[in-house]
Amino acid sequence: MIEPGNSTTSTSDTGHSSHTGHTGSDLRTMNGVTAPLTVGVEEEFLLVDADTLRVVPAAPLVLATAAGLPQQLHAEGTRYQVEISTPVADSSVTLREELAALRRTLAAAAREHGCRLLAAPSPVVAVEGPLHLTDDEPRQREQHRRFGALTDTLVSCGRHIHIGTLDVDTAVAVSNRVRPWLPTLIALAANSPFWGGRDTGHASWRAMAWSGWPSAGPPPHFTSTAHFRRSVQTLLGSGAALDTKMVYWDLRPSGNWPTLEIRAPDMSPDIDTAVLQAELARALVATALREIAEQRPDPPVRDDVLRLARWRAAHDGLEGFGLDPYTGAELPAADLAEALLDLVAPALAAAGDLDHAAKTLGGLLRDGSGAAVQRAAFARRQNLTDVLRHLVEETENF
Repeated sequence: MIEPGNSTTSTSDTGHSSHTGHTGSDLRTMNGVTAPLTVGVEEEFLLVDADTLRVVPAAPLVLATAAGLPQQLHAEGTRYQVEISTPVADSSVTLREELAALRRTLAAAAREHGCRLLAAPSPVVAVEGPLHLTDDEPRQREQHRRFGALTDTLVSCGRHIHIGTLDVDTAVAVSNRVRPWLPTLIALAANSPFWGGRDTGHASWRAMAWSGWPSAGPPPHFTSTAHFRRSVQTLLGSGAALDTKMVYWDLRPSGNWPTLEIRAPDMSPDIDTAVLQAELARALVATALREIAEQRPDPPVRDDVLRLARWRAAHDGLEGFGLDPYTGAELPAADLAEALLDLVAPALAAAGDLDHAAKTLGGLLRDGSGAAVQRAAFARRQNLTDVLRHLVEETENF
């Protein structure tokens, strides 16, 4: 097991959710008012033809059919994708119910147009023909003009977790303390071994493909909120980002909401895995807030070691090895995951989430990550259609 250090934090973004049984370690103070942390989840899905299981540009039709939930269902950068955003939840039980209900609504709308939902980070097989961007988004066209082939990676799906309510100063401070654990969160969520019709040799190729964007990857360690703002302005001024929505760091304060947004995890079909990621994210923020209140110093995490740890997590996933972000030492990825659970166990217990988190993590360590399960599905007949069929069936297992 590694001995975790400490850090400072970052800022916020959109959705969020919370839990029952709150105690002091599960609370945050903002403007002198103490309240439970909240959590919300954004999930991105691909739309595939019900027969061929290849992506289809049907998002406008599907969203029009499901138009009764305009605040929870959204278009994405391409017409192959749709997104759900949960309302703010106050327990992991509520969060799970919201995820299932929104998936059910979206899946029904997709079926009306001969489609199925695919909760996967990549289409698995190659996308045929020119990229279908969201036509009513001039921003997407400008993005394609400026960044060229990098926009091909827009046809990928992640899970974004928002923890609130945090003001910007607090979010920046918390970001520094959560940052060392981003590689472990990537390993836990790894679910994109196949990309463009072949095995990439990585458990999370989405994490690697997304790293091509100049505004992506681990966020810097911020010495202050002013440093955070200067870093964002540098991205904008250099042309690396069109706007603040293109600050693609794995972890960032939101420009629109009083939350800290964790963007590192791959999309995956299993709802319990989604809830686990939200529970761990919320507990990491609660733990960081406690450390800040205790005036514990930030942990010494080198940027180069963190970037290498991120790559190793994306390469090996949960089944191989990772790097201790504090020392650079190679450790089994399972040990790093258990160290994370140990670190945040008091916050999980305070939120009433410890039993679920421990059970779900134990299942992942026993049965394999999403990437391992995909590879097992492929190994039976060496057929990627089997991988797609598995993902579609699991996605609709509400």
